[in-house]
Amino acid sequence: MDKMISVIIIDDHPLVLNGFEFIFNNHPEIKLLDTFTNAEDTLIFLDTNKVDVVLADINMPGMNGIDATLAIKRLHPETQIIAISNISESSIVQRMLDAGASGYLLKNVSSSELIDAVHAVIKGNRVLSMEIEPVMEQPESAVPKITQREHEVLRLMSTGMTSPQIAEQMFISPLTVESHRRNLLQKFKVGNSASLIHRATEMKFI
Repeated sequence: MDKMISVIIIDDHPLVLNGFEFIFNNHPEIKLLDTFTNAEDTLIFLDTNKVDVVLADINMPGMNGIDATLAIKRLHPETQIIAISNISESSIVQRMLDAGASGYLLKNVSSSELIDAVHAVIKGNRVLSMEIEPVMEQPESAVPKITQREHEVLRLMSTGMTSPQIAEQMFISPLTVESHRRNLLQKFKVGNSASLIHRATEMKFI
């Protein structure tokens, strides 16, 4: 290696952080710069520090790992991101990869697999945990593609706002809100708003 690979970790579970810290601190080619328990502090750190690889959990307080990946790749496109999660659902994996992650590892990953993954993404390769690969090969309903406006309607629906309230908030007509609602129900293949919110939450849209 010409230089050490700089790494940071975002995860709010101390045991995970401690385990990964131990692995990286005992590897001569990787420098663990810092660890974080939320994405917001990570983004502040990245403003003033160049990082080669970010390991990011999916479920975190505040901004989730998918939104964090979108933000990091928008602001620091050269930084590689590897998801670290206990979730093996293909729709979540696909959303993380679509957001810009170069890899997806389950938290039971071995130390050698973790180190290999860091080196692989630096070389431009995509990495998946061995348990994830067969899951991704199984046919499953595609992840819904929603617009920014639909995403905003979805977010406001999740707070319990009515169509007229959403319309006022977004400066659009209630009829337009209802149109977005119908589109969302169709895209998520559900029959009512409660099921829509539940499914969208499961898939980390909200």
